[in-house]
Amino acid sequence: MRDTFVVQIMDSQNATWQGIVTWTEGKQTKPFRSALELLKLIDSSLEEKKQREE
Repeated sequence: MRDTFVVQIMDSQNATWQGIVTWTEGKQTKPFRSALELLKLIDSSLEEKKQREE
């Protein structure tokens, strides 16, 4: 499984990133407020794809 995410870092506060992530295959764009939130968004997008394929 291969997917492409475009991550735009807009700012860095409290020792973490804030920005926007775009999932090109799913055609979704979502903001994030921390690196952990970014990873959770990517993980949930991949889980959604996996469930649709089953």
